[in-house]
Amino acid sequence: MLCMSVKFVHRVSPGKSFARPGTPIRKQRRSMAPPLAAMPDVRTPRVLSIQSHTVQGYVGNKAAVFPLQLLGFEVDPINSVQFSNHTGYSIVRGQVLDGDQLWALIEGLEANDLLYYTHLLTGYIGSLSFLEMVLQVLQKLRAVNPNLIYVCDPVMGDEGKFYIKPELAPVFRSKVVPVASMLTPNQFELEILTGSSIRTEKEALQACETLHALGPSQVIITSLDIDNKLLLIGSDKPNKDEPAKQFRISMPKIPAYFTGTGDLMTALLLGWSYKYQNDLAKAAELAVSSLQGVLRRTISDYEEAGVSPNLKQLELRLVQSQTEISSPKLAYRAEKL
Repeated sequence: MLCMSVKFVHRVSPGKSFARPGTPIRKQRRSMAPPLAAMPDVRTPRVLSIQSHTVQGYVGNKAAVFPLQLLGFEVDPINSVQFSNHTGYSIVRGQVLDGDQLWALIEGLEANDLLYYTHLLTGYIGSLSFLEMVLQVLQKLRAVNPNLIYVCDPVMGDEGKFYIKPELAPVFRSKVVPVASMLTPNQFELEILTGSSIRTEKEALQACETLHALGPSQVIITSLDIDNKLLLIGSDKPNKDEPAKQFRISMPKIPAYFTGTGDLMTALLLGWSYKYQNDLAKAAELAVSSLQGVLRRTISDYEEAGVSPNLKQLELRLVQSQTEISSPKLAYRAEKL
């Protein structure tokens, strides 16, 4: 997601307060049947997705929720921001959720025994206080389900430029990486997380090993530009005593700039990796094939509308790409390294 600095002020109604983490939750006596989606013994994966939201366009949760639903997931979105449109436009209006408001939503879920999730998914987080609160939410979710999978897209920047305040980077390194199950950085974010320059495939693979040592068993570099080639690099290390299974997928460079591709890619990796829990390479093949199908459909639709796809920030055509998302043609293969 393309993010720029936008300042908003959110006013809380007089007399309204939010309890801080650690405050006991008073549970209500249930007088109605619980939703099947919230029951641990119902075999449907359930994702809590904490990301940005736009009224128009597909970034953040708008790019992640619908594809995950098509892949069979129950998805509960929490919108960290609600903007009229993405921040690449000249005018943006909206609201920003603060940490206390996030916690209030978690309190409401817990009070009604609705906190069982199989996955937590996070994307762009713009403030230190909100990031710290997300980590406390993760602790609470794992207290309910110790096997919860945390898929983290560490959205910090791209092509050498930060989207967030640089002071958040050390927090991602020291606190987020160790508790994540799957990380999906791009090349720039990988360099920030490891503190090393990534210019070769060998350096990228070593960087994956560095991240494995910190905590996550799965690392997918979603875009790596090496020698004018665009690659996805995957590394799966479920057992720290065994070598990682590493692979590459070569992808075409499309001469267009899209918004929301990183958010969509991470959602697809979550979805397909759940379906192929012992084969991350297969999951990545399907995710890449699906994403490329969406991009081709997007370009085709713009061309049919008489709009040049060379313009920046093309909005993804997700609704029109349902087949590409749920049943992609396997066009991109993983090569073992």
